[in-house]
Amino acid sequence: MHSKNIVAIGGGGFGRSLGSLEIEKYIISLISKKRPKICFIPTASGDSSLYKLNFYRAFSKLDCITSHIDFFSRTENLEEKVLTQDIIYVGGGNTKSMLAVWKEWNLHKILRDAYEKGIVMSGVSAGAICWFEKGITDSFAEKLNIIDCLGLVEGISCPHFDEEKEREPYVNDVIQGEIIESCICIEGNCALHIKNDFEYSSIDFGNGKKCFRVTKDNNNLIKEII
Repeated sequence: MHSKNIVAIGGGGFGRSLGSLEIEKYIISLISKKRPKICFIPTASGDSSLYKLNFYRAFSKLDCITSHIDFFSRTENLEEKVLTQDIIYVGGGNTKSMLAVWKEWNLHKILRDAYEKGIVMSGVSAGAICWFEKGITDSFAEKLNIIDCLGLVEGISCPHFDEEKEREPYVNDVIQGEIIESCICIEGNCALHIKNDFEYSSIDFGNGKKCFRVTKDNNNLIKEII
């Protein structure tokens, strides 16, 4: 029986600056072999060249076998590519556009198979919320929205909880208004590690950064540290 792992990063990591690569090392530590194979999926940023460069710089430093998937130039055999990896890392950007492209190419189903097979799923921002049933996204210019995601694990997730000032008030509003019952909120420089669908741990790679579950009891909002 393979153990299943998702590492959902609220913000930070190699996309901003290489730094000490703490969360990247944590992700790699989940694989018990030398030179794990890691594949970067930068769809949400429109396959940004700079983002890909940073990925290669970061994970080559950590002695991984690195590759990526492009959707905006010729796209390779996705099943072959994804199912032979040890780790998938999904970059940040526009979640709604990313999911639309993935569905067109059937990648959402391949990623589910990979997860069930024990391949580690990870990513930041769009790449953090995509694994949940729903996510809170800034894909739309006007305001934050709740969108359907892949549903590999239960719940609704919000990244950048302490980094973008509109995030916490929006979460509080949708819970007070009973649009959603609860939300898993991940701060920047923090990640939520979900093992086997239901075991949660919070990984701080900043300075006292946290994950929260926000719910409502009677009319009181409850913000509980995970």
